Amino acid sequence: MKPATHVLVVSADPAWRQLVCDGLNQAAARHDNPHGLQAVPCPCDSSALDAALSTHHGADVLGVLVDHGPPGGGQGAAAVVLAQRLIEARPELSLYVVLEDDADKLLVEQLASDAVDGYFFRGEDDCAGWFRILAAEVAGKAATPFYDALRDYVAQAKDSWHTPGHAGGDAFKGSPWVGDFHGFVGEEMLRADLSCSVPALDSLLHPTGVIAQAQRLAAQAFGARKTYFATNGTSTSNKVIFQSLLTPGDKLLLDRNCHKSVHHGVILSGARPVYLDSAVNRQWGLFGPVPKATIARAIAEHPDAKVLILTSCTYDGLRYDLRPIIEMAHAAGIKVIVDEAWYGHARFHPALRPTALECGADYATQSTHKVLSAFSQASMIHVNDPGFDEHLFRENFNMHASTSPQYTLIASLDVARKQAVMEGYRLLDRSLGYARELREKINATGAFRVLSLEELLPEELRHDGVRLDPTKLTIDLSASGWGADELRDELIGRYNLQVEKNTHNTLTLLLTIGTTRSKVSRLFDAMLRLAKQRRAPLTYARMPEVPRFSSLACLPRDAFYEAGERLPLLDEAGQPNAALQGRVCCDQIVPYPPGIPVLVPGQVVEAGAVAYLVRLLQTQRTIELHGLAMQEGEWHLRVLTPAEQAGLRALPRRRAQSPQTEQGR
Repeated sequence: MKPATHVLVVSADPAWRQLVCDGLNQAAARHDNPHGLQAVPCPCDSSALDAALSTHHGADVLGVLVDHGPPGGGQGAAAVVLAQRLIEARPELSLYVVLEDDADKLLVEQLASDAVDGYFFRGEDDCAGWFRILAAEVAGKAATPFYDALRDYVAQAKDSWHTPGHAGGDAFKGSPWVGDFHGFVGEEMLRADLSCSVPALDSLLHPTGVIAQAQRLAAQAFGARKTYFATNGTSTSNKVIFQSLLTPGDKLLLDRNCHKSVHHGVILSGARPVYLDSAVNRQWGLFGPVPKATIARAIAEHPDAKVLILTSCTYDGLRYDLRPIIEMAHAAGIKVIVDEAWYGHARFHPALRPTALECGADYATQSTHKVLSAFSQASMIHVNDPGFDEHLFRENFNMHASTSPQYTLIASLDVARKQAVMEGYRLLDRSLGYARELREKINATGAFRVLSLEELLPEELRHDGVRLDPTKLTIDLSASGWGADELRDELIGRYNLQVEKNTHNTLTLLLTIGTTRSKVSRLFDAMLRLAKQRRAPLTYARMPEVPRFSSLACLPRDAFYEAGERLPLLDEAGQPNAALQGRVCCDQIVPYPPGIPVLVPGQVVEAGAVAYLVRLLQTQRTIELHGLAMQEGEWHLRVLTPAEQAGLRALPRRRAQSPQTEQGR
């Protein structure tokens, strides 16, 4: 399928813009035009912005040519302001400005210099030359250096005398035992499973060739100074940043709602965490952002903190108003990391922006596989830190990265970036439309309804400027009479529909650029059929209150690396084991979902935490409790022995009575 690409020619002079469009399109007809480049005239007013945001013209708008206007024409300032608005809405667009002479550059540079990709001059009258430049610009963004090199190498059909051992899939061919795997995975995928033994494909650990080129293109696309590809998920991306920025004993502020990889990063770095309790909506079993006031207090009370890390958006689509938070942190000399694992698509649609980097974050990590089109485990690390130590970062990156990365994962990152730049806006606009449609249709069933932002927000976040990613739909099941586990099983078993997750009374749907009209139709049909099976509404208990963080007795790393001892969670009477109270936990205990630690290494165990874990085990059959050890048929918790605890360097014990105290924030 040949792509179709539009370049908008924007001018207040109708005759000039038509003349230029005709000239560009004539050049397109005469020259090689693999991307289907076509010029489209637009007035120099809001209709140009409408055209850039429209998805109904059968092509992807990828460039804008803005006419500054002749001297004395009075349109120069308006043209530049319009150009700025276009780029603010869609930063992936290529922007060229047509000037009368060099003197016009002053105004352009004042308003839009960072966004301008190049200049043309009216007097040149060289539409063929302009076409070649515009076509080259589009071709540059459409390039996939690594994927092209990988595909070309596979096409050369070279004999493999190197790793991996399956030798391009030849090990599977003819096997009566595993021969079917060759057909299932596919010839090309197996041939593309190569290694660093192929110099032409560069090295992820020391990129200087096609991987380096692909990463530079990704940085440009996502608005970063530098971008790094990771093939073992955002979990590892977070750990790499932590080890690069933090040394043992360094203080950091972190959302307790952060992914468990962040808490693993605390252990690996040896940092001293100050945990910030996130807001909780107990009615729906959802964890939201940390209140802005809580973050402000933490910054004020811990001016020696090195790092603040937040998750935006959350699993359920709640996103911070990041700019004022980042400004507060930077004013205190604190670097900001934002885990954008669920928000990597935001750069490519104005309804989802601003991104963390656009708000001033020093680092952002994104699971390119979650909401864009990369393969699972494919992640990106984006860097805008002005004090970035590239050598130190590379050493830490290589400590976590495999020397045998999966090359098809790298290729998928290259391809996902290209797709996001070239057609991401159109695909996301389609997904957002489907989300609006599903919201209306599901609400119309009378049995199910999609929760609004106001309903999802815990009370303490009402005035924090929190927004919702509309591609994540949380469905309230209360009126339907269906239990969440039962309905989820019915959807997968009867209708072949797999949802993202569920709580005790909600289902979560994730819409992506891969969502199609037929999928929307099948989902709604299933929900409508299930809605007609009316039952008596269920009364759901509120989610058990997650215990507040207690205190740290020592650094998490110190507790984790001790041998400890294992004590049962239940006593002989089947009650929460009182012997655990006051002991110091060695492991991270994480109910999943939602993945928020109840206990972390170094934390003093209190009765409320033990009771909470016991209740989950007894009432929530679908929840996994990561970190507990099964021993002789009973769950055990690993805690420091008294001797180990006495031998460790203690931290100041300030009891967390509220979100305002050190460990409770």
